Formats: sequence, C-alpha cells, structure tokens
Amino acid sequence: AFAQIDVQLTRRFDLIPNLVETVKGYAKHEEGILSEFAKARGAYQAASSAGDVEGLSNANNALTSVLTRFMAVSEQYPELKANSHFTTMMQDLKETESQIAFTRQFYNDTALKYNNTREVFPAILIASICKFKMADYFKASDEAKTAPKVSF
Repeated sequence: AFAQIDVQLTRRFDLIPNLVETVKGYAKHEEGILSEFAKARGAYQAASSAGDVEGLSNANNALTSVLTRFMAVSEQYPELKANSHFTTMMQDLKETESQIAFTRQFYNDTALKYNNTREVFPAILIASICKFKMADYFKASDEAKTAPKVSF
C-alpha cells in the first residue's frame, strides 16, 4: 500500500515541471513557486528513499501548498487555459490527485487493519517478541486542511 502512494506521488512530482514550463511560456512565473517546488521534491525523494511515511506526508503537504499558489497564477492567464497541452496536463494532474487520494485511503485502511491485528491475542505476543511496530498513518497537516490565502 505504501508503494502505491509512492508511485502516485512520483507521478505527481514528474508532471508538475511540465506544467510549470507551459505556464512560463505565457507568464513571468513567480520564482518562489519554483524554488518551493524543488524543495518539496527534494524532501519527497529523501523520504521515499528512507521509506518515511511522515516525511512523505510532509512533502505532499508542502507540494499541495505550492500547487494552490501555482493554480492561482495560471488562472490569471485566460489564453493559457485554452492551450490544449496545458489542458491535457491539468487533466492528468487531476487524475493523479484522485489516485493519490485513493491510495492514501487504501494505505491508511491497510495500516489500520495491521495495527488492529497486531493488538489482538495471540498476534500481540508474536508482535512483541518480534518487535513489530505500529504502522504510521499517512495524514494531512493542519495547514493542509485549511484553504491557503493567495495574494499577489
């Protein structure tokens, strides 16, 4: 289940640079968004390599914040929304976001089942002997739960 989240987040991180380049063709893009994206991508790659669920969750939350600001910038250019390449990539991003939501839910369901099974007799005896730890959930930060303010 964790690997599926990793696959979808990788797809998301690979798709965004193409969107950014398309938008740059229409507008002078805010440099801060690009640097924040690069930082979030680096955090994601480090967490993915380490298998760190909390780190992946934090990188995902940072990217969500960057994407919100990016979408606000792209909304300022109506001719950009008419560009078929941009529209296709936005549809791909939308599909990826849906798949990420599904895989996060699947992972959390799997972690819940594992944690519940780990706590029931006789599995709790085996878990304590083998030092099986509780699985972490993939959760959104408090910041990601509130709508960000975008200002230019």
